[in-house]
Amino acid sequence: MRGGHRLGRSPRPRLGRRFGWLWAAYGTSALGTWLAFGAFELIAVRVLHAGPAEVAALAAVGAAVGAAVAVPLGPWVEFRRKRPVLIAMDLVRCAALLSIPAAFAAGVLTFLQLLLVSVVVAAADITFRAASGAYLKTLLPAEDLLVANARFESTAWTTTIVGPPLGGAAIGLLGPVATVAADAVSYLLSALGIRATGGHEPPPAPRKAQRMRARDLLDGWRYILADATLRPLFFNTALFNGLVMAAQPLLAVLMLGRLGFTPWQYGLAFAAPSIGGLFGARLARPLVSRFGSHRVLVASGVLRALWPVGLAFLGPGSGGLLLVMGVELGLIFCCGVFNPVYAAHRLERTATDRVARTLSAWAVTTKASTALLTAVWGVLGSVLGPRAAIGLAGALVLATPLLLPRRPAAALPAAPEAAPHRA
Repeated sequence: MRGGHRLGRSPRPRLGRRFGWLWAAYGTSALGTWLAFGAFELIAVRVLHAGPAEVAALAAVGAAVGAAVAVPLGPWVEFRRKRPVLIAMDLVRCAALLSIPAAFAAGVLTFLQLLLVSVVVAAADITFRAASGAYLKTLLPAEDLLVANARFESTAWTTTIVGPPLGGAAIGLLGPVATVAADAVSYLLSALGIRATGGHEPPPAPRKAQRMRARDLLDGWRYILADATLRPLFFNTALFNGLVMAAQPLLAVLMLGRLGFTPWQYGLAFAAPSIGGLFGARLARPLVSRFGSHRVLVASGVLRALWPVGLAFLGPGSGGLLLVMGVELGLIFCCGVFNPVYAAHRLERTATDRVARTLSAWAVTTKASTALLTAVWGVLGSVLGPRAAIGLAGALVLATPLLLPRRPAAALPAAPEAAPHRA
């Protein structure tokens, strides 16, 4: 433990003006995303009169195809300056989303357009995430990456708490198309914020071959699977996220259907516990200062796996509502600790000239595995019933800690690189 630091009372380091603009841009786009949460599904149902199969396809196919489209973008991003890529991805998302209110106003909005926009946004999300991780690594020294990721995590949970209620009110007053327009504007503001970071960005690594080859598309996966620390984390996060997300539609069916919870109770059950993520993210750095990143990573990774199985015991009434809120609070708190530690560890562990490809491969796999497991659990829910399928997902989540790294990672060999520039 560093001298003078007490748990939860570490001084707030200054990360500089450039990081401040990047953080503000992230918070703005995250708020816009949560304001428009569920807007596509509502537009499909209320405006285009889509059926259940079309709504399910909008959620699953858009993410899966978007992930496939993003596969070649990781290697492409690696050999370009990251700040222009970030701005471009924000503008692509802004333009794609603005096409929806424009088409709605002209009376030509179709389900196909919704699907295509969801694919474009999903692909741009993955590309932005890969480029932002690489850009952050050039912006800050390694010792500040945990602090930066903890601030992003805190912001993510704060916007999760604030965004859906505000978006719900906006949908009630103006309709779901208005929240899509607000989301588009948030990406425009994010692009302006990233542009305001300014400063010098180190040149990207030179490409060995002039043209991208088919085997280059797999570089990110090869790098992950060859590393003894990244490999277990990769499988752990893909399986954990996929199983937790796969149970959510079944939980909605169980709560809103058989158990008779109202929509506002369902929303409260997931919005209120998000405060746990905020507290968890704020504790991440002091916990690492006291116990070390490996211990915190493993402990929070084990603890977060213990909660989801509790949802199989959900019952009706206030007791059931409190059970869901308690489970979600514990789960989200542990994730709030785990996520910034894991994100910083992943960046530290990845060579600078491999970050974009690695993060892109990671995000593509996570989205694809979530889409696949959600489809599988939809079938299991029909065969076994929602409660049994939720219990099965929770039981499998209990095994995910077996995929966590068992020992601290060996240091990477030092590589010459430009020193990060601070404002």
